[in-house]
Amino acid sequence: MLDDARTPILIGAGQYTDHSNSENGHTPIQIIAEAIKNTIEDSQAPTLFKHIDVLACSGLTVDAKQVNTPVSGLVKNMPRAVAREAGIDAKHYYYAEAGGNTPQMFVNHFAKLIAKGDCETVVLAGGEALHTMNLRFNHWSKILRPKGLWKDKSGPAPIGIGEIRDGSSVYENRYAMNLPANVYPLFENALRKHYGHSVKQHELHMSELFAKFSDVAKTNPYAWFKNPPSKTEILEHSVKNRMVGFPYRKRLNSMIMVNQSAAVAMTTVEKAKAMGIPSERWVYLHGYADGYDVWNVSQRTNYFSSPAIKALTKSALAMAGKSIDEIAAFDIYSCFPSAVQIACDAMGIQHTDTRKLTLTGGLPYFGGPGNNYSMHAVAEMHKWARENPQETGLMNANGWYLTKHAVGIYSQRRPNKPLPIAKAMHQQVNDSPILNQDAKGPATIETFTVLHNRKNQPEKAIIIARDDQGHRCLATTDNKASTLEQLMKEESVGRPGTLIKRRNKTLFEL
Repeated sequence: MLDDARTPILIGAGQYTDHSNSENGHTPIQIIAEAIKNTIEDSQAPTLFKHIDVLACSGLTVDAKQVNTPVSGLVKNMPRAVAREAGIDAKHYYYAEAGGNTPQMFVNHFAKLIAKGDCETVVLAGGEALHTMNLRFNHWSKILRPKGLWKDKSGPAPIGIGEIRDGSSVYENRYAMNLPANVYPLFENALRKHYGHSVKQHELHMSELFAKFSDVAKTNPYAWFKNPPSKTEILEHSVKNRMVGFPYRKRLNSMIMVNQSAAVAMTTVEKAKAMGIPSERWVYLHGYADGYDVWNVSQRTNYFSSPAIKALTKSALAMAGKSIDEIAAFDIYSCFPSAVQIACDAMGIQHTDTRKLTLTGGLPYFGGPGNNYSMHAVAEMHKWARENPQETGLMNANGWYLTKHAVGIYSQRRPNKPLPIAKAMHQQVNDSPILNQDAKGPATIETFTVLHNRKNQPEKAIIIARDDQGHRCLATTDNKASTLEQLMKEESVGRPGTLIKRRNKTLFEL
């Protein structure tokens, strides 16, 4: 039997998009505060801000430990600064480590704490003002004088939350496997081979898949792009749609230079009743799961599947008492096409499924505000669930490179049992390949990408190969234009070649 005093629910959600094209646009503190104000308004409980005991914020991109810029760490306690701007005086402030899984992880984590009685009313929030920041601090002389709400060193540091490990190893960093735009194409080329597509067939497949996301963004008032691209524009080879990391052109890449924020409020059924929040605004978390794939990309079993997403989805669905066929709508994390395809494959969803695979419009078209994109997805899921009270929706979020994952299942229907307290699942495999950092001789390409500069010129390759013993190694090429063009012109997954050592790197000779 459910205990109203401890049953966690979502009671409100808000979003904010600042399309200002001026260096005087809102700071991250301001736009996150706006999303919180919209959340309080959405809850229809004007006094909600007086009852908040926890405020947790997704980490800003510039504050990630892996990032080192002159504008990193300008605010000592981001959630506390946001709270002051929003008129909140919480008891506890949390600030998350880097990871796109953060918003759904927040919902899962604090739902458990609410169910255990460790907290009662929580606001989860985050956002980015990278578009404005890029305009405002575009010269070293400007970087030296941030002021106002761009800088706040007062107050103690917040409570840290989230996984602090780097997303890539020293070995991977040596071969530029340390940025999403460099790594996700490795998955995509492996998928193309796995599906048996030609390069042209797979280009069409990706454009058709993401055109459906763009169509949703066209109808979303919070989308960063007011006129997101059509399927033809996603597919076209043009100056505006240059190659970034083969096979991804620009319009298939997440858009991080945005000014967007979102927030969600959670409490107990009992507290919601006490605050007078109408029950038609309540949304329940019916199932959830958190976990990790093998952490380092170089040690994954393959590059076309995610055992963790499969296991986590199965666990969350079992918790909710649902099958994947009973889910009416999704928000699949969509930083790049490979993330969507691998998640769909793991969940048992056809890429041509007629159900919505996104409620926002996706990171390339709705916008990808750093670690906080999925807070927008939670906000949209909250709205969708209220508008479809008999249906159930599912969303997933991932951090780093299909590394850490969070799944949530939502419905306005009251669950028939209390929310279990589940632990994070760590995906362990016994068949991770042996890494051979000193490999030489015959080898075969397992997957690869070719990185391009802003002039649409190929610059260098990242190659993951298997030597003649079946051991895995990382490599690059001689970076001649002819070599790089050859890699892209024909199917190169499975191409044989020779590994040679040159200084501290391994080269793959075609």
